[in-house]
Amino acid sequence: MKKYDVTGIGNALVDIEFKVKDQFFIDHDVEKGLMTLVDEERQNVLMDVINTNEAKKQCGGSAANTVIAVSQFGGKSYYSCKVANDELGKFFVEDMNESGVDHNLNPEKLEEGITGKCLVMVTDDAERTMNTFLGITQSYSVSDVNESAIKDSKYLYIEGYLVTSENGKAAMKHAKKLAEDNGVKVAMTFSDPAMVKYFKPAFDEVIGHSVDMLFANEEEALLYTGKDNIKEAREELKKVAKHFVITQGKNGAIIFDGDTFIDIEPYKTTAIDSNGAGDMFAGAFMYGITNGQSFAASGKLASMASSKIVSQFGPRLKWHEAKEILAKLNP
Repeated sequence: MKKYDVTGIGNALVDIEFKVKDQFFIDHDVEKGLMTLVDEERQNVLMDVINTNEAKKQCGGSAANTVIAVSQFGGKSYYSCKVANDELGKFFVEDMNESGVDHNLNPEKLEEGITGKCLVMVTDDAERTMNTFLGITQSYSVSDVNESAIKDSKYLYIEGYLVTSENGKAAMKHAKKLAEDNGVKVAMTFSDPAMVKYFKPAFDEVIGHSVDMLFANEEEALLYTGKDNIKEAREELKKVAKHFVITQGKNGAIIFDGDTFIDIEPYKTTAIDSNGAGDMFAGAFMYGITNGQSFAASGKLASMASSKIVSQFGPRLKWHEAKEILAKLNP
């Protein structure tokens, strides 16, 4: 028996989420709908013009949101990451503890520096735009990977955002090889269309011959494969992933179970915030397949969970909401 269902590696960020109008992007020269890496000075300029009293603060980052979802549904997860010895770093540690996720962070031994922050700007059309200052997580490297946690997991989950630095990419490759050498399955998410657009060769390097599970949204799948339609893209993805999920927003998702394609129906909802929807889909799905559920049942769970996420502000469910979703699907 493995101790963990999923061990994740990724950029540890504190999400600061707030609502804006489209005019905000024009006034402050922000590219809508993408994750953009910025320096601390640029991020502080934006921080100065937002109403921080109305902002929602949570520990986040793509893989963090996913392993927290695994925990909330009743799974056991671990997160390997890096934060600094500052107020936000300590906040991150406490939030992970409260989320029931084991991790490699010792609050007594955190390095000096600045914890990464992600400004999440949500518009009336529910689209999320992110400006991220990585801070100390930019130095996440092989030495931060917990080998024993990976060996004691059913799956390693790799966040695509790590490809932006050489040391992050090295950590991805090291963790993947470690997992494969110890019979641990490897899942990866592309994380954002901008990552695929600008770092495709790095993804090719990390993926190597293949991964066991790949998560992509429709835009990422088309960008990565260079295809014009999703039918061609999904055939191309078979070459690099034994199984995969392509999320399609309000149109549900497509799952490849290694043999056939499964269409996952969307759950009707009124979307107000898409932040964290893909992370939640991955977390609920990973919980399902590591706890005896079929790909189809796991997809249904993931679809219901992500529809709940987009109907509210913030990337995370409340504990009782996760239990209610499980109860609806398993009465």
